[in-house]
Amino acid sequence: MPAATPTTTFTWAIANLERETLDGFVFTAHYTVNASDGTYSSGAYGSVGFTRPDTLIPFADLTEAEVIGWVKDSFGAEKVAEIEAALQSKLDEQRAPSKAAGVPW
Repeated sequence: MPAATPTTTFTWAIANLERETLDGFVFTAHYTVNASDGTYSSGAYGSVGFTRPDTLIPFADLTEAEVIGWVKDSFGAEKVAEIEAALQSKLDEQRAPSKAAGVPW
């Protein structure tokens, strides 16, 4: 019986925020996405800009989960799935490489 493929965990995080100091409006979020199956891992880093909302949440009251939600909402479900699928492909390649280097002697 072949070994089961490990489950991949995707972890989104906020690495940094850029804001206006006058009112705390966050105009850019820098994010990371890490994929791990317990043995192999892969990651991505990027940034996304935001338009000013009608109502601002005070900067000190923001949570990482809230900003991650903004990032994912900005991308939409299809792009989030595409990012995670690309990281999954990298894990799959690490687990079962399709290319190798070396000599046969």
